[in-house]
Amino acid sequence: MSRRVVMVQLEDIQKAKKALKGVARCTPLDYSQTFSQLAGNAVYLKLENLQKTGSFKVRGAYNKIMSLNGRERAKGVVAASAGNHAQGVAFASQMAEIESTIVMPEGAPLAKVQATKHYGAHIVLYGETFDEAMDYAHRLQQKTGAAFVHAFDDEHVITGQGTIGLEIVEQLPDVEVIVCPIGGGGLISGIAKAVKAVKPSVRIYGVEAAACPSMVESIRHKLPIKAGSHSTIADGIAVKQPGEKTFQMVQTYVDHIVTVDDLEISRTMLYLLERSKLLVEGSGAVSLAALIYRKIPVEKKKTVAVISGGNVDIHFVSRIIERGLVEAGRYVKLSTTVPDKPGHLNQLLSIIAEQKANIVSVEHYRISPNVIPGETEIELSLETRDRHHIDKIEQALKQAGYRFTRKT
Repeated sequence: MSRRVVMVQLEDIQKAKKALKGVARCTPLDYSQTFSQLAGNAVYLKLENLQKTGSFKVRGAYNKIMSLNGRERAKGVVAASAGNHAQGVAFASQMAEIESTIVMPEGAPLAKVQATKHYGAHIVLYGETFDEAMDYAHRLQQKTGAAFVHAFDDEHVITGQGTIGLEIVEQLPDVEVIVCPIGGGGLISGIAKAVKAVKPSVRIYGVEAAACPSMVESIRHKLPIKAGSHSTIADGIAVKQPGEKTFQMVQTYVDHIVTVDDLEISRTMLYLLERSKLLVEGSGAVSLAALIYRKIPVEKKKTVAVISGGNVDIHFVSRIIERGLVEAGRYVKLSTTVPDKPGHLNQLLSIIAEQKANIVSVEHYRISPNVIPGETEIELSLETRDRHHIDKIEQALKQAGYRFTRKT
C-alpha cells in the first residue's frame, strides 16, 4: 500500500512565519569563533533555547492550533509530552485563547509540570512511561472530541517548525550547511523543506543520540521502524520510532544523519555554558557536538548548528559541570590515610598548599574498610588547573611517602 505524499509547501511555511509574528521570537543567529575553531568551519548557532518556553516547539504547536476551525477550537486540544512539547502546546493554546489538556507521565519532572501548568494547561498525570501517557491522551481525545496536537508527525506542526529554516536563510543568506537534531523528525523536516525550497545548494545534516538512533535505522530499513534504545541525556530526542510523515520528508530532503554519544553531548553542554554562557539541554546540544567532534564531513563551510532547546534540570547541570571539570583535570578527589594524631593532617594539607591547589573540602573517616586502628582516612576535594597540575600534586604526595587513590 503506497503512502500518502506529505503536503508541506513553501507557501504554507511562509504563511506560518507571518502568523507566528508576535507569538514566537525570531531567535538570534550567533557566530562563534570558539566553536568555529573547534569544528573547522564557520559555525553559527541558531538559538532556539532562547525561544519562548525554552524551545522551538511553540512554533509548530501554534501553527497547528491556528489551522483549526472555530468548532474545533471550541473543544480545545489534547497533547502528550514529558517536556518541551507540553510547554509549547500550553503556551500556544494560551495565546490562541483555547483550552488545552496535556497528559504527562506520573514521573515527569516537577519543574516541567509546573511550567506547563503556568501557561494555563490542564495537566493529567498518567502512566509510568511516555507511551502510556500517549495512549491515554488518544483515548481522552476520542472521548472529548478535542483536537490532538502531535509532537512531530503532523503537517501543520512540521510547517511551523519550518519557519526556523526561513529565518536562517534570511539571517545568513550564504549559509552552506545546516545541522539539526532529530528525534521524531518534525524539526528537521520543516527546516529541510523550507531551506531546500529557497536555497537547494544547502546541505542538511541530522544528528541523533547514539543511544536511540531510530531515524538512522529507519532510513537503513527504508521504512519507519521502532529501534532499540537506551537511556540518554538527550531525552528530548529519544524517540523510539519516527513518524510516517517525517520519515518521508527526511528521506527526501535530508542529506545525511550521524549520531553522537552521551559523553560528547555532555562535554558540548559544558562548552556552551562555559564559552558562550548558554544553558542548553542535551537534545539541543547534539548538532554542535556533531560539529565539534568532526562527525559532519564538511570543512571551511558557513555552517549553522540548530540549538533546539534549553530546558534542562538545574540539578543535572551541576552534575554536567562536575563531570566536565573532572575530565578537564580541573577537579579531583584524592583519598589517603594518616596517623590519627595531632599535626599529621596539617602536614598533608601543607603539601597541597605548596602545589597551589585549592581545597574545596576535607572529609575524615575513622571507621572505614580502608582504615586500621590508630589511622584516619582523609578524602580531599581539590580544584586544580589541569591534568599536569594533578600529576604534580600526586608526585609530591608520593615523595612525601603518602599512598593514595584517585576517587574521580
